[in-house]
Amino acid sequence: MAAGSGRNLFVLSLDVGTSSVRAMGFDGRGRELPGLETKLEYTPRAGADGTAEVDADRVAALVESALDQTLERAGKQAAPAALGISTFWHGLQGLDRERRPTTPIVLWSDTRSWRQAERLRRDLDGEAVRRRTGCPLHPSYWPAKLAWLRQAGGGAWGRTRHWVSIGDYLFLRWFGELTTSASMASGTGLRKLAGGLDEELLQKLRLSPERVPEEAEVLSGLKPDYRRRWPQLAEVPFLTARGDGALANLGSGCTEPSVRALTIGTSGALRVMTDRRPRHLAKGLWCYLLDERRFVVGGALSNGGNLWAWMESNLRLEQEGLEDHLARLEPASGPDFLTLLAGERSPGFALHATGSLARLTQATTAYHIARSGLEAVALQFAQVDRALDRTVPGAKTLVASGGALHASPLWSQIMADAVGKPVSVSESFEASSHGAALLALQHLGQKPALDTRRGKLYEPDAKIHDVYRQAARRQARLYKLLVESAPPAAAAPAHA
Repeated sequence: MAAGSGRNLFVLSLDVGTSSVRAMGFDGRGRELPGLETKLEYTPRAGADGTAEVDADRVAALVESALDQTLERAGKQAAPAALGISTFWHGLQGLDRERRPTTPIVLWSDTRSWRQAERLRRDLDGEAVRRRTGCPLHPSYWPAKLAWLRQAGGGAWGRTRHWVSIGDYLFLRWFGELTTSASMASGTGLRKLAGGLDEELLQKLRLSPERVPEEAEVLSGLKPDYRRRWPQLAEVPFLTARGDGALANLGSGCTEPSVRALTIGTSGALRVMTDRRPRHLAKGLWCYLLDERRFVVGGALSNGGNLWAWMESNLRLEQEGLEDHLARLEPASGPDFLTLLAGERSPGFALHATGSLARLTQATTAYHIARSGLEAVALQFAQVDRALDRTVPGAKTLVASGGALHASPLWSQIMADAVGKPVSVSESFEASSHGAALLALQHLGQKPALDTRRGKLYEPDAKIHDVYRQAARRQARLYKLLVESAPPAAAAPAHA
């Protein structure tokens, strides 16, 4: 296996998620090379106070070990032509003058900055901020996290000279340069969609522009210690890290407004790609970048596969025949379930949201609750889909990826019935990794075919869709009563 052109071309992709890292190899047509994949798992720290964080050096060591193993599997003669990287969005880490970590990576799911988000919403025009940056004022994003770190004490703020994402930190280790991509910067909440940092936010946070990395698209020329470790990669172009959600659209072939990418992993998201910055961003949506010319508009749910894991554990569901058992239940026949166990992002971005069950009866079983949970997530995605119809119209199909939907045909069918659009399951199981590889190939001047292979198509049932529309109205009333109209909590709810 050697670098070259066409079929002989070989590129690597790295995918850094919030629970695992993965290294893979792809040929010049964007097809996975068998036998090269390395996956290493880890568990972030979580706490009852809303903590969700991970040690950056630990993640970096796993990424580098995964790359070691994949290169070893490729063989000594392998010469990758480029490397693309997908990483999770929104993570925040501090570095001191010597560029050593002053904080762990604070993940998107960390809710400790809820008070600061609330204060920012009071002091600023939050809707104007979202229009400029594509990001609402919410604990998921950097502005609230930075305000919290400034006020938290402990000296981290005073010691910190740079604020970075995990991809930025990896490139600092490998190249000695502090840089980021437009994609990662767009997910911080500090960058304007039109380009450049948002002056009002910088002033409010008392943050100077040099504290965040400048943008670049590609780096090459590894530091001496990494040249010795990876001689095959010494002068290979490394594309700066891009957001995993944007790359999932690319990797699943969802690059036009006519198809939207639906992903359910630990959390969930529904996204559409467009080459035009949206003039109007409907309520509940965000907008990030894949690169300088491609935008990704969508909504993200904090509750997806993690909700299913919670239900499996706490409802003690029998695994044998579970899918069939749930499928036999009538649609929307169980309780109304506000599935906000991990808080809320889209569509409401509430700061104090928690989960709730209503309409329980003596006939309610654990299976009714489980099906209601699946339906509730689908109803939230239906809200996001309607908002996308108002922002980037024209979608005819949702293309699903992620382990949760691949594992559950029932959930895929519920999704189609709730949204009212066909749902096609993508054959590209690791869509973000595939997207990173495609981006690397495009950088090399290749034109790999996008993966438009589709698995089973789930068509919506019009009668069941009407049933779910009624259920959605009940959900909306419950949300208004328990979330929108609830007085601010004395303390933030724990979403550990």
